[in-house]
Amino acid sequence: MKAFLTHQAVCENCEVNLPGFSNSSAMESTVDNEEDMYRDAEEIEREKVLLVCERGSTENKLSVAPEMDIVEYCQKEWRGNTPVAKLMKKGYEAVSQKFACIRRVRGDNYCALRATLFQALSQATEQPNWLHSEDLMLLPEKLLSKYDWIKDWQHRGKLGRKMREIGDEIKEYLGLLRKKWKSVSEMKTPMEKQGACNELFKNEEEEYCLYEAVKFLMLNTAIELYNDNKEGKNVPVFSWLLFARDTSSNPKQLMNNHLNHIGHTGGLEQVEMFLLAYALRHTIKVYRLYKYSTDEFITHYPNDPEEDWPVVTLITEDDRHYNIPVGMCEETAV
Repeated sequence: MKAFLTHQAVCENCEVNLPGFSNSSAMESTVDNEEDMYRDAEEIEREKVLLVCERGSTENKLSVAPEMDIVEYCQKEWRGNTPVAKLMKKGYEAVSQKFACIRRVRGDNYCALRATLFQALSQATEQPNWLHSEDLMLLPEKLLSKYDWIKDWQHRGKLGRKMREIGDEIKEYLGLLRKKWKSVSEMKTPMEKQGACNELFKNEEEEYCLYEAVKFLMLNTAIELYNDNKEGKNVPVFSWLLFARDTSSNPKQLMNNHLNHIGHTGGLEQVEMFLLAYALRHTIKVYRLYKYSTDEFITHYPNDPEEDWPVVTLITEDDRHYNIPVGMCEETAV
């Protein structure tokens, strides 16, 4: 059934897989059977407990854990000598030539958004032009006036709202994203930026509002690509795949069957990693450890980005859950 969408391969049936957390034993099952399953509620709760700040206060839960030596992390997670463990060790060893540490990301089905946004903010040197534009704040009203089905947008279980309320909420989320991005980008040192992101990503209310803003930007990007394709304009290949799925043949289905479920019952599928990259206008560079020694070990979303797009770097063991490599020589260009 499964063929991953990468710069080397395009899936034949467009059922592209998704991120989610798994431990070493689960990972071995994943690599052997390549099954597509999200993490269950019990596993998510265990992950939340693991990422509580060591000071012991449940009020200081961290969505992105403190830095840990990447070699030590690998030794802790992969102690066996199975083929999968050996592969992971080699993959981590290769990544350690570029990055000294790893930051573990909470795996509650927001992990792809969380890891990408954390990296984008923590290395931001300026507010992007698209985020600064006044048109951004008019976007919710503009889209709602053209597509009444957006009234079914779901945010953390909020249902039965009026269209005006939905538009106001999304506008608020976009404003918060703009405010936080501007604030972090104006900080002088990497340490200041990291400190600000640490605080932001343990403020659950603000953090999840930022994810809703990003999801709405993904929806807007999908609508633009869908309309461009219908008008005969050139669109990236991933756009064809995005709308070739039975569950997302148009933007309305994409919202109802995928975007509305991100963070709740599902994470991002691989084809949606491309959509995320286009929405934020960042290249997402991913070290895919289980693809070590193949051409797919390092994958870029997209693989033909604009030259001026910043790059964020992530690491995954299984294309489901994403962590953040940091330290040593962080990369800001492909």
